[in-house]
Amino acid sequence: MTGVHRDTILRLLVLAGERCEKLMGRLLVNVPVHDVECNEIWGSVQKKQAHRHPWEANDGSVGDAYCFVAIERHSKLVLNFALGHRDQATTNAFIEGLRLATAPQWFQVTTDGFAPYIPAIDATLSDRVDYGMLIKVYASSREGEARYSPPDVVEAIPRPILGTPDRKRICTSHVERQNLTMRMQIRRLTRLTNAFSKKWENLWAALCLHFAWYNFCRVHKTLRVTPAMEAGIANRVWTLDELLA
Repeated sequence: MTGVHRDTILRLLVLAGERCEKLMGRLLVNVPVHDVECNEIWGSVQKKQAHRHPWEANDGSVGDAYCFVAIERHSKLVLNFALGHRDQATTNAFIEGLRLATAPQWFQVTTDGFAPYIPAIDATLSDRVDYGMLIKVYASSREGEARYSPPDVVEAIPRPILGTPDRKRICTSHVERQNLTMRMQIRRLTRLTNAFSKKWENLWAALCLHFAWYNFCRVHKTLRVTPAMEAGIANRVWTLDELLA
């Protein structure tokens, strides 16, 4: 379609991702926040975890790849994200990045029931957050039924973890809606297709490009401005040319 070699385009993607990563690292610092929601979205590199060959069992570059996302509930700004395995190490790095992105003032944070969040937030954010978990109870699937999405939620239990979080604000609806935005707009995260990434580097670059575009270039339909404008870190809608420059 373009007359340009595929590998050239992929190298351009990585370059754009690196620039977007540096941009967000410079601008998403000490942002005042009120409510932060965190969640993880599943993806894969080369193949799903269950499809790895025996000789790939210890190869961390093949298999499931989770993107951790933190979003400010009111401005819809993506404050931080991390790519890695769904484990304690990635969770720790993700929460450390969230601390750098947020201003040193008191706010409330909500996560799902993923246990590694508790020690990570306790060690890194306990001096500035009220923290609650939203524990979801799922219905058991019918026998023999194949599912490509989680089963129905039958109950959502708000559970205070640290401090005195407002139970009415223990919510993950906005970050879960962000998961849909990611799957709709990042081709590499489209499920049941062969569009998955072959390299971690390329997936990371695609995520950086998406979140920078989402924060600075995309007008949010509810806000009628970009999340960066709503958060007060930008005064106009950026063009893609401005973003990459």
